[in-house]
Amino acid sequence: MTERTPLLHYRLSTSVNESELRPPPAGQAPEQHPGSPRQRSNQQRQPKKLSIFFGVVIPTLLSMFSVVVFLRIGFVVGQSGLCQAIAMFVVAYFIICMTVLSVCAISTNGALDAGGAYYMISRALGPEFGGSIGIMFFLANVCGSALYVLGLVEAIVDTFGVPEDGTVATSPYQILPSGYWWSLLYATGVALLCLLVCLVGAHIYAKATFLIFLVVMFVLGTIFISFFAVRPRTILLPSSAAFNPSANGTGPSFPTTANFTGFKLDTLRGNLWADYTVDYTTGTMMTFATVFAVMFNGCTGIMAGSNMSGDLKNPSYAIPRGTITAVIFTFIIYNLLMALVACSCDRVLLQRDYSFLRDINIWNPFVTIGVYSSTLSAAMSNLIGASRILYALARDDLFGKVLSPAKKTSHSGNPWVSVLISWFLVQLVLFSGKLNTIASIVTIFFLLVYAAVDLACLALEWASAPNFRPTFRYFTWHTCVLGIIGCAVMMFLINAIYASASIAFMLLLLLLIHYLSPTSSWGYISQALIFHQVRKYLLMLDVRKDHVKFWRPQVLLMVSNPRSSIGLITFINDIKKSGLYVLGHVQLGDLNTLPSDPLQSQYDSWLSLVDQLNIKAFVNLTLADSVRHGVQHLLFISGLGGMRPNTLVLGFYDDCLPKDKLIDPSLQDFGELGDGKVLGPQEYVAIIADAMKMLKNVVLARYFNNFDRAQALSPPSSSPGKGAVYVDVWPVNLLRPDSCSYVDTCSLFLLQLACILNMVRAWRKAKLRLFLCVEGGRSVRGSEEKLGQLLKELRIKAQIYTVPWDQQVALHWQRQNDWDDYVNSFPSNATRLSDDYLSAVNKLILDQARPPPAVRFLYLPRPPADTRRYTAYLRQLELLTQDLGPTLLIHGVTPVITTDL
Repeated sequence: MTERTPLLHYRLSTSVNESELRPPPAGQAPEQHPGSPRQRSNQQRQPKKLSIFFGVVIPTLLSMFSVVVFLRIGFVVGQSGLCQAIAMFVVAYFIICMTVLSVCAISTNGALDAGGAYYMISRALGPEFGGSIGIMFFLANVCGSALYVLGLVEAIVDTFGVPEDGTVATSPYQILPSGYWWSLLYATGVALLCLLVCLVGAHIYAKATFLIFLVVMFVLGTIFISFFAVRPRTILLPSSAAFNPSANGTGPSFPTTANFTGFKLDTLRGNLWADYTVDYTTGTMMTFATVFAVMFNGCTGIMAGSNMSGDLKNPSYAIPRGTITAVIFTFIIYNLLMALVACSCDRVLLQRDYSFLRDINIWNPFVTIGVYSSTLSAAMSNLIGASRILYALARDDLFGKVLSPAKKTSHSGNPWVSVLISWFLVQLVLFSGKLNTIASIVTIFFLLVYAAVDLACLALEWASAPNFRPTFRYFTWHTCVLGIIGCAVMMFLINAIYASASIAFMLLLLLLIHYLSPTSSWGYISQALIFHQVRKYLLMLDVRKDHVKFWRPQVLLMVSNPRSSIGLITFINDIKKSGLYVLGHVQLGDLNTLPSDPLQSQYDSWLSLVDQLNIKAFVNLTLADSVRHGVQHLLFISGLGGMRPNTLVLGFYDDCLPKDKLIDPSLQDFGELGDGKVLGPQEYVAIIADAMKMLKNVVLARYFNNFDRAQALSPPSSSPGKGAVYVDVWPVNLLRPDSCSYVDTCSLFLLQLACILNMVRAWRKAKLRLFLCVEGGRSVRGSEEKLGQLLKELRIKAQIYTVPWDQQVALHWQRQNDWDDYVNSFPSNATRLSDDYLSAVNKLILDQARPPPAVRFLYLPRPPADTRRYTAYLRQLELLTQDLGPTLLIHGVTPVITTDL
């Protein structure tokens, strides 16, 4: 049996088609093994894939020639002059060449499927950007198809239509009624013809376009010959009563004839410079921008071959070669044709007769046939391209059930529902009536798509991902940037309102997809770019430049089971103040005795927990032989560079029953809550001591198992505080009654954390209450003033309450004579405290809580140096915080507050 190697997850363009690897839809029988009768019959039903010439070169050539080469080449030269016309084509081809380079790079970086540019953008930039641009590209192709249909109808009416102004027909063939509704009827008939061809499928479309290609090439040949073979002549201009003031006897008179002069220097001089005038078909004054918009439609066909990517034999090979060939060929033809026109046709002929090429041809019907053929082909190309894009969007499920009908295909794989939807939208656009009316919209849509393709290639290049190694290497990030800038500038030059509206619509689609569509498995370029930038800035984050002014808490919260820790997880998220927040978890085990790492399967569940709780946290899991060693690992290795945890948060070690607060079937990997503990009191206090040795601040959180922030911040209005929310701070070491300092490092750290919590939006309405423990023999007023001045310097707003504790201190000193022989353990004498004293202090704290606070901040003393006293130390903390409600015991080891600027 052949061994399968799953290491290289890369789709080679020379491998089997992706559709062969995709699982069958629900209800559909799986594919048969090669060689079976059913498989052979399926292969016979599938249409043959298209080659470079038929699938890319011909559609691209016909889309780029289309209307402009036969109906608007004279319009461009007549309005802009030869010099500006050449400049327009140079700018346009510069923009599209930059985009072509990007298309070639992306298309040669792996296997392509149906959807063309949409497929490239979505797989490179992710579903949000890809989906929004895909819709824009779909609409661009729909509008483009309508534009070419209108161009064909315009040519038909010019040739066979009865003059609208009622003048006598100049040709016996002018028998068709003309007018807006008649033109709409003709356009509907042409659109139906395109629909029939596209419904049959891509293969018959390729055959039809090949025949049209032969016709167009033959007609182009006759046009070039005609410039040399036809003698000078006078040509009767078409009448235009609708936009001709002289028809009503008002305004200047327009000429009725113009000249084909043959090659003359005077004619060339007269056509060199711009002479913008009113467009006789729309009555609109032409400018550089409006003429460029019409002309650029001759360049928007570069994606015609890419749109057929799902129907090509080898899209990664065919698209670059076919597209570049078509672009070079059309650029040469356009420039030759403009030069010949400028040398042989006077200005009036170019401005007042868009179908003049027919009148100067060796046989007039040749150009008519060419116009009909090229515009019909371009209309079909855009219609079939739009249907393929819509089909790809529907298959990716970016818009849910809205586009689900568009997934349906015929037995031969043709997405007929997508074709029908595209045709229906084309029919709606046809109501605009005139080609030049929608030219600007179509051009802006295509420019937006081209800019997106350049952006996709730029992002892939800047991300420096190892798997971005296209076989086409004739591009750099500079070409991508130039393409983006060129597209953006031309969009706003053509029509700033349309451009702004298009971008706004695209951003709206982007947001909709971001919030409504499911997570895709394509890969997100944003992740690669973020990684690239984060790595760069992490290297710049120098820990040697840290300053107390810019200190912020960077928290490692140890979580045994998140099912009972939801309240604490969400609360700690509030006090991180834009700092690092890491959820740590230790699983006991030995990797030597396990078949695989058990943490890998849990990681996704932890990330889902972070998403569900809507917190900004990282997850760090470790496997260790004990919880203490696991915490040591996490304290040593969590974070990166200058972003490392400086504060360890632990749940309190007590006998409170855990309560499951996580009712979500998608997070069952966390298992059920157990009653047994894997951590003893000795080891728990040892973890606290280890963290302090490593210069980490330590926070112990008690009674947060039932904490609910919404409930804590919304006390009943009947409470003594009339609905006010309080946070109580006791910044004195209550286990050291002989020390009343409020300005040591730990006390200031306590104040800083309380202030940070008060700065969070949800906690801003909470009031800080600072309790000052005083003995009768000391100056109460002096101590209060001194503390108030300190708070003022630290910019901390809090209410100060003085609390006499003479009785509690007396209980402490009564027991000291019994322990005179005891040597105090450095740095704390907490081991000499009696239960009566601790209970009295606990009652003192409870008595001051009127109304009770949402959370309390207490001073956490260091563990005793004698490890034999760890259990007694933990019992003292338990007695001190008994029944206090949500409480944080805090010990700070580093300065975090400054009064300097």
